[in-house]
Amino acid sequence: MKKRNMRSRIHLSEHFTYGRILRFTLPSIVMNIFASLYIIVDGYFVANFAGKTEFAAVNLILPMLNILGTIGYMFGVGGSALIAKKLGEKDREQANRLFSLIVLVSSCLGVFMMISGFIFMRPITAMLGADGKLLEDSVLYGRIFILALPAWILVYEFQLFFVTAEKPGLGLIVTLCAGLSNIAFDAIFIIGFGWGLAGAAAASALSQIVGGVFPLVYFIRKNNSLLKLVKPVWDGRSLIKCMANGSSEFMAEAAASFVGIFYNIQLLKYAGEDGVVIYGLLMYVSLILSAVFVGYSNGIGPAFSYHYGAQHHGELKNLLKWSLVLIGITSVSMFVLSEVIAHPFSALFLQGSVTLLPDAVHAFRIISVAYLFTGMAIFGSAFFTSLNNGLVSALISFLRTFVFELGAVLLLPTLFGVDGIWYSVVSAELMSAAVGFIFMAALRKKYGY
Repeated sequence: MKKRNMRSRIHLSEHFTYGRILRFTLPSIVMNIFASLYIIVDGYFVANFAGKTEFAAVNLILPMLNILGTIGYMFGVGGSALIAKKLGEKDREQANRLFSLIVLVSSCLGVFMMISGFIFMRPITAMLGADGKLLEDSVLYGRIFILALPAWILVYEFQLFFVTAEKPGLGLIVTLCAGLSNIAFDAIFIIGFGWGLAGAAAASALSQIVGGVFPLVYFIRKNNSLLKLVKPVWDGRSLIKCMANGSSEFMAEAAASFVGIFYNIQLLKYAGEDGVVIYGLLMYVSLILSAVFVGYSNGIGPAFSYHYGAQHHGELKNLLKWSLVLIGITSVSMFVLSEVIAHPFSALFLQGSVTLLPDAVHAFRIISVAYLFTGMAIFGSAFFTSLNNGLVSALISFLRTFVFELGAVLLLPTLFGVDGIWYSVVSAELMSAAVGFIFMAALRKKYGY
């Protein structure tokens, strides 16, 4: 039995075929989808068992919370690239020391941000444009949820580190357990105990603790993965390199949340609370569909890093070719799927606000076009991170959010009203995908792919 399991396990050093790529990245894809379901499950229970204002409050405060949580994504992506490169160079001892240092530093940073965020939650929420009941509900949800911020940061990190440790399947199991616990806690706290919005926040916080603590226990103990938590040794240079490598992905996630804040501000201006509700629905679908591309990029990233460190240029070219084919096929499928689910998904969340249904479906039809380009926009940045080129990766992410999307969401509503807000997503993804292709073509000789 043990030998059979070893034969079925895919190693970073192997030649990747189409089938092996799918097997290697599928756990990461599913992990990211279930991580997104944390938020969506909350939204469903709040929308149908708490109220429309409470639902708007969740969607108003989550972008700010997500900016803090994605610190873990920065450490996870940047750290995985460095650690996988060390493994490719056969320096396992240094890989473990670096792994341990990253976990320690990010955890300490999480505690600091948790305390600061709890104290300043009200003034921050007021700056988002909320007042009255919307303000109070947003502060309530945010203060409860942020108590689990250190664990949430670890959840982001370990999604990446499980892949680098050649244990993506175990990472999937942890994510599934955390997701199922979130559903169970939502049902118990919101429906059973009648805690409403506070129950939704508590359920999400507890599920993050489940997802963050178990991997800590696993990596502290003796295990058969490539990584183990050991006594960390300070290495400021590597830590800075880790943050620089992951800065592009952090920028992409944090900037997307930052832009999401501007979306909410613009929607409150042009459509009021109803606009925030519709935007929340659209972002739920975007979370799931984008999670497929993010999961693939995270899953295949260590393989790119390993073969780059080992100077296997032929394998880099092979991996890139298959990746572009898979992303192209998936992008078209996402566009079709989004068009199909526009009405039923909107109806599922708007059972108590059916008057919003036509506007929600209309917005869905516009934004679905963006999924033709989202995959390439995400993969382009992640690809250069895996090659330890944080500068190019960060530039792609910066252009995608702070230039293309933020610029569009500020300009297009003045020309097209509320529809301009939905058009801005499409235009930003199209231009970001084009930039990714340009950099890949320009740097192909440098990296030998």
